Amino acid sequence: MELKRVVVTGLGALTPIGNTKDEYWEGLISGKSGAAPITYFDTEKFKTKFACELKNFNATDFLDRKEARKMDRFTQYAMVASDEAIADAKLNLDEVNKLRVGVIWGAGIGGLETFQNEVLNFASGDGTPRFNPFFIPKMIADIAPGNISIKNGFMGPNYTTVSACASSANAMIDALNYIRLGHCDVIVTGGSEAAVTIAGMGGFNAMHALSTRNDSPETASRPFDGTRDGFVLGEGAGAIILEEYEHAKARGAKIYAEVVGGGMSSDAHHMTAPHPDGIGVMAVMRNCLENAGMKPEEVDHINTHGTSTPLGDVAELKAITEVFGDHAKHININSTKSMTGHLLGAAGAIESIASILAIEHGIIPPTINHEVVDENIDSKLNLTLNKAEKRDVKVAMSNTFGFGGHNACVLFKKID
Repeated sequence: MELKRVVVTGLGALTPIGNTKDEYWEGLISGKSGAAPITYFDTEKFKTKFACELKNFNATDFLDRKEARKMDRFTQYAMVASDEAIADAKLNLDEVNKLRVGVIWGAGIGGLETFQNEVLNFASGDGTPRFNPFFIPKMIADIAPGNISIKNGFMGPNYTTVSACASSANAMIDALNYIRLGHCDVIVTGGSEAAVTIAGMGGFNAMHALSTRNDSPETASRPFDGTRDGFVLGEGAGAIILEEYEHAKARGAKIYAEVVGGGMSSDAHHMTAPHPDGIGVMAVMRNCLENAGMKPEEVDHINTHGTSTPLGDVAELKAITEVFGDHAKHININSTKSMTGHLLGAAGAIESIASILAIEHGIIPPTINHEVVDENIDSKLNLTLNKAEKRDVKVAMSNTFGFGGHNACVLFKKID
């Protein structure tokens, strides 16, 4: 069976450095940091007092007030980003065959704030179980794609992938395969997360996963830097319209890039720590290249997982050197988490959008906040430090890894 070609025809982004795909891109290439003191709750007793929150965002600017109240923030974010992507793709909802349009979404946690607030309300009461009737529908991780399909009438495959921080990359790979196999014409994919909450910050602090650079939040996310001390929590959503190539061509759609491959693997090592030798990461990149039918030397750019953790950054770069050999030093490597923070289940989506836009514009966004060389990192690697670089990007790779050892990798190519 000949596989269908799959292309990107629409993008939507809601991020800590921009509330549209264009604002997001401007933030990326200008090296803007999205980190700032938390405004959602009192952080006086928290180890970490900052995060990458959305700025100047009000859900009711986009959604009916009554409907917005029925949604956790992670679903609100999904609705806004998917609306932008659908509009960007110029999909005619009256003409498209909605039985062949799906929504496959990623969320690592889902409605954490809803769960937290309902439990806190119960705990502060007299023991009577007075729960909001929308508690469960607001909380469950699969509700975001459900709401996207309900709004637009999309009746194809509809579900959420949950693989921690690899969730939206896994969603994208599933979407790629459904279209490749001829089951769908169009799939709205991506991911959203809203974990900047009391429970989210407290939980990650308890694991010693977050940076505690409270005196300088804007420089706290510093992937590959010798003084990095953990990741910075972010929030938001990224939406990508994947479409069968001939279907897109027939309707005259703008094509950003082709999705040529997706790979998955497991570290099979530890609940939260990466394999120190990067074995699972090597496997996922090799799987992705094989799936795409491409050679390592064809890759121009890698948007790394690069969370700014002491162990993870080193393991990933070791794996890149092993997989790409001498060609590794000719690749523009970066981590856009230095600007957006870590969006958990939405990370794969917004970082894939960054990779796609790097192909479109011929610019590699920087890895900001780098000050101190880490002796454990190969100095010959081009980590695109502190300043964007112009480059003709024909092939870009996006890496995303999650707690539990979940690894996902997606490969994009400039359209022929």
